Amino acid sequence: MAMAALRREGRRFATPLISPNPAIALRSSIIPSQEQVSSGVRCISTQIVRNRMKSVKNIQKITKAMKMVAASKLRAIQTRAENSRGLWQPFTALLGDSASVDVKKNVIVTISADKGLCGGINSTSVKISRALHKLNSGPEKENKYVVLGEKAKAQLVRDSKKDIELIMTELQKNPLNYTQVSVMADDILKNVEFDALRIVFNKFQSVVSFLPTVSTVLSPEVVEREAAESGGKLGELDLYEVEGAETKSEVLQNLAEFQFSCVMFNAVLENATSEQGARMSAMDSSSRNAGDMLDRLTLTYNRTRQASITTELIEIISGASALEG
Repeated sequence: MAMAALRREGRRFATPLISPNPAIALRSSIIPSQEQVSSGVRCISTQIVRNRMKSVKNIQKITKAMKMVAASKLRAIQTRAENSRGLWQPFTALLGDSASVDVKKNVIVTISADKGLCGGINSTSVKISRALHKLNSGPEKENKYVVLGEKAKAQLVRDSKKDIELIMTELQKNPLNYTQVSVMADDILKNVEFDALRIVFNKFQSVVSFLPTVSTVLSPEVVEREAAESGGKLGELDLYEVEGAETKSEVLQNLAEFQFSCVMFNAVLENATSEQGARMSAMDSSSRNAGDMLDRLTLTYNRTRQASITTELIEIISGASALEG
């Protein structure tokens, strides 16, 4: 009778040695299905589960540490981004921000991060840049990219390498300041011919929210043309007395360069703030997912250990019964 019970238990815990699908067999040997766990099938060793639990705990520690680092950086850079918004607003009031202006030479400045693990902010910037490139393409039009950041570079090089005019990386290697950004803006103005600069970045809204934004900076010639056609506020420049012998065109040239550097400074800070907020949110989600996985692995470990103990008890009882019989 005891041997019959042992045979029944042996059939209950037996697992097939060869599976028709090796991938399914491998997956079932690592993570048992709910039916297998509920029916008591022992298809995983306690050592494998312990190693898996140790790995998940280590990952959870890393994600929690990265969340704390992102939170500390976010507090520092958020204030600077909010203060920088006052730099470009006077230029927008005077020169405007004509996103729908039709010009021949468009330069799309795509701002992204140098590091990953920050959600989809980099992919969002690249998608908008590609959409702008497609929207402004035409037989007599020229579209070029200026890429800031490693992540946008890695994505745009795949299919738009010939259109990339300039690449700049390691923006946040040192703390961001206006001098650093103005040097980058000056390099772009010297090496790229444009009628309109379209700056693509992520504007910070909250820790869990960012707004993809496109700011447009026009060349002085296009600004004068648009002002003459639409009657903007550019005529108010004639009311001011300009020192020196600078003409209106020279004043517009200086204003356009200063506008671009100010808009770039704000865009880089806004994107950096959005990056830290997105990374903080992503690491928080990863930590919670690691906790859920750890709970499931703990349940699997307890069930596997209980099944192993039950099997050993059955073997002991069966052996004792066989000796008595």
